[in-house]
Amino acid sequence: MDQSLITRMREYLDAGLAVDVETLDELYDPSFENIRTDEAGQVVTITKEQFILHFRAMRDQGKQVGDSVDDVRFLATVVRGDQGTVIMRREQQGVPVRYCFVRQRAGGRWTTLLHEVSFERDITPLMAAVEAARAGTA
Repeated sequence: MDQSLITRMREYLDAGLAVDVETLDELYDPSFENIRTDEAGQVVTITKEQFILHFRAMRDQGKQVGDSVDDVRFLATVVRGDQGTVIMRREQQGVPVRYCFVRQRAGGRWTTLLHEVSFERDITPLMAAVEAARAGTA
């Protein structure tokens, strides 16, 4: 496994845990998209702008993403040219969630996150929140 990718992913996870909006804004590529899917086949896509707005609102309300990232397990890394992929697993409220992150490398260093794909048990509440935000009712 590529330890430099894992180290950079830990920095990302720590920034999320701290709700460090400025660092997260730097870590997400302008074209970043997160595709989330669940066991029922539902799919929702979240952009960088939506993530940053969400994190900013959480920070402003004094909320956190969680208490720890100790449950994170890095399962595999793949490096191809200037892109690196990280497969990760963690638990959310006792339910396993699987992630695939794609990172960009520039100047010999892992820079921004290009894509994230996550596989969850049920994204129905997330889909409702995203639709409410798009409609301006969140």
